[in-house]
Amino acid sequence: MDQGPPEDRRDVVVVTGAGGMGSAVARRLGSGRSLIVADASTSQLDTLIDALRAEGYTARGVVTDVSDRTSVGKLVETAAAEGRLTAVVHTAGVSAATASARRILEVDLVGTAHVIDAFETVATRGTSLVCVSSMAGHCASLSRADEAALATVPAAELLALDAVAAIGDDATAAYIVSKRADHVRVQAAALAWNLRGARVNTVSPGVISTAMSKAEAESATGEHMLKMLEACGAGLPGTPGEVADAVAFLTGPQSLYITGTDLLIDGGQAAWIHRHRPA
Repeated sequence: MDQGPPEDRRDVVVVTGAGGMGSAVARRLGSGRSLIVADASTSQLDTLIDALRAEGYTARGVVTDVSDRTSVGKLVETAAAEGRLTAVVHTAGVSAATASARRILEVDLVGTAHVIDAFETVATRGTSLVCVSSMAGHCASLSRADEAALATVPAAELLALDAVAAIGDDATAAYIVSKRADHVRVQAAALAWNLRGARVNTVSPGVISTAMSKAEAESATGEHMLKMLEACGAGLPGTPGEVADAVAFLTGPQSLYITGTDLLIDGGQAAWIHRHRPA
């Protein structure tokens, strides 16, 4: 199939999630590249794409439900046909303040597995995938056997694992386990990505100023979250731009020897939890 002259096939960046982090990442990485943004919300996606185009970006939206493997597959096909896949940044997710335990597991756990697996099939030398996890993943208390299962079983079997079934209707537990699973699945996937000359990592933001964090701050656990920011010395939340800067590093030439790992972007919150929080 004729794919046009080389100058018409730009490097491609894919960003899942059209929220605060996704839009910041899109703007940080999208200049001079073909930018594809995916989100389950048509209205939110259209709003961001219109704004990006008005700012001069070459951007298109693809409605995608990451919990649906077929939907993710269509996104992958669209990206692969566009040009050379440079970066994939998976920011799409839900939280305990905005979704049920079941939906969190479908999107944050299974959805991330779909993205890792599907994009690995089209990754080439130089492709970098960054999955946005959470500081919450560093608070999980799982056995080595449970973590091994979360890291390696096929995506279709994740919801049937004992550690997942035991969550029940606890949305906070679902979020914590899902975000830890993101860490260990990336560790397990690093070999396959390495063999393609590609890289895969996670970043784990703490409290970041987004619409989702605003909903969390107004939830039952919001007061605790804000007190933790003070106790750890950060004093204030991070910004989507700071997450985008970290993602730019992990998708850029300065990090070519970094894969299969997690980068905390939390102002020291996880360190405080592990070393200073009162028993």
